[in-house]
Formats: sequence, C-alpha cells, structure tokens
Amino acid sequence: MIGSMTARKISLVLPAHQFVEGGGFTVHRPFPVQGVMQVDPFLLIDELGPVQYAPGEAVGAPDHPHRGFETVTYMIDGEFQHADSAGHRGELHPGDVQWMTAGAGVVHAEMPSDRMMREGGQQHGFQIWINLPKAEKMVRPRYQDVRADTIPTWTSADGRAWAKVIAGEAQGVRGAAETRIPIGYVHYRLQPGARIEHAVRDGDTAIVYLMRGSARFSADRTHDARVAIVFDPHGDLVPVTNVGLGELEFLVLTGKPIGEPVARYGPFVMNSTQELEEAFRDFQSGKMGDIEPIYN
Repeated sequence: MIGSMTARKISLVLPAHQFVEGGGFTVHRPFPVQGVMQVDPFLLIDELGPVQYAPGEAVGAPDHPHRGFETVTYMIDGEFQHADSAGHRGELHPGDVQWMTAGAGVVHAEMPSDRMMREGGQQHGFQIWINLPKAEKMVRPRYQDVRADTIPTWTSADGRAWAKVIAGEAQGVRGAAETRIPIGYVHYRLQPGARIEHAVRDGDTAIVYLMRGSARFSADRTHDARVAIVFDPHGDLVPVTNVGLGELEFLVLTGKPIGEPVARYGPFVMNSTQELEEAFRDFQSGKMGDIEPIYN
C-alpha cells in the first residue's frame, strides 16, 4: 500500500525471444509464445531493432492480411511507408504512431521508406496487436496516423522522468490516440535513481516491457532489458524505479480484458474456427482486396 493506492505484484516474467518476420527482419517477442498466447486484450508485442542498416539493406513486411484486431506501430527511430487495400498510404517517421483497426479485413504492407532504402540508418520500433471484442471484429477498417508532434509528453518536477502518452492517461496527461476499448500505451524514460508510479484501474491488465536499463518494481528483484513484466490484476498502482547506472526505458501497456474465446491463426484473430475459415476464404477469394505496389 502506497498512500491510499495499492501496488501491484508481479504475476509473470516473459523474456523476449528472437523471431524473423516479414521480409527478413528480426524482432524480440515476449508473447505469444508456447504457454502464453495472449495477455488479454494484448495479442502480441514485437520490438524491432534497434538495427543499423546500410543503404539498400532495410527490410519490411510485404503484403499480408489482417482481420479481427488492431495493429499499433510505433516508430522510435527510422522510417516506414505503408499502404493497404482500402487505398490508405503514408509514411511513419521517428516518434509517429499508426493505429490500424483491421476490423473486417485489409491487406497491408509496411516497408522501409525510399530515404531509408537510399541512405540506410537505424530502425527501432514496436508493433503491438490488440484484440477486439466480438461485436467489433467486423467493423470497417480505420487508420489513425498519429504524428509525433501531436502526442503529449510529461516531465517530472525534477526533470529525471519523462513520459510520452500515446493512449489512455498517465501522470495527469491524456494520450493522443482514440481507442475502441480502454487501452493505455505510455513510453517512459527514467534517469538513474528516478522512480515513477503509474496508476492503473483495478482489474485491468498491466504490462511493462523493458527496452533498456535495469528496473525494480516495489520490493521485487531487479529486472533487465528485453523482458515483459505482467502484473497481477489487483491493485491500482505500478511503481517503477531505475536501479541501473544508465537510463531506463520502457513501455507501459494497460487494457480492460475482453474475456471472450480467441481463435487465431497467423494474421487472423476471431472467436471461432469457423470464423477463421471464413477469413481465409475471404482473403483467398480477393474480398479483402490488394495493394498497388509501394516500390515502382
């Protein structure tokens, strides 16, 4: 108990494993893995990079379908361009977020920008998959391209803690993205010895993904980078202290569990096997459309 707030205990510690995705890029993924297929309502956390590409080396994710959930792409460094079968096209630059509601289905591609292909550079970012409840799985696809300069930030009074509030609320700051279900998505940086308390609704899922540095939560042991910490659903506070010698950098993801059956295969996440089969038929028959090539 901290004041009138109750600090949460750790439920799971999920190390991030390496996987190769898309056109051959490496991601670090704490879940889904054998035994932990989701942390409701979150379906996947992938950290891309940091990786340094020489000119002509950068790779992305060519045309692929999605149905029944949302993908959230957050670029920390580097640039991507994207296109889909609904006619959306654009670019993501450092600090930008693309919040895509796949809903009834889109064919989507995310590739390095022309500049990244020409000049090379560092790529670092995240893709988070968020489930949708049955009532919203077949909604019309929607994009939010949330530019870096529209995403609010917070700095502690002593200047030793910083947060970027992408969605939800943190430290009294309201995030920029609109969400279909209650979701919090916050990027923190803490200087050595700094401590924050992140408020979360009792019963909501709370996950901390450590990117860099060493952290301690309440009286628990020290945890190092490239790990997802999943907290017990009871309590309304996640305290985080930087116990390392360098900067601590992490994401906090929070969300209201959906609590419905999940049937998933590759890029489709539905409630039943029959709905998955229908998604495959719709994709294979061309009902989800196709994309004009990104590169000429």
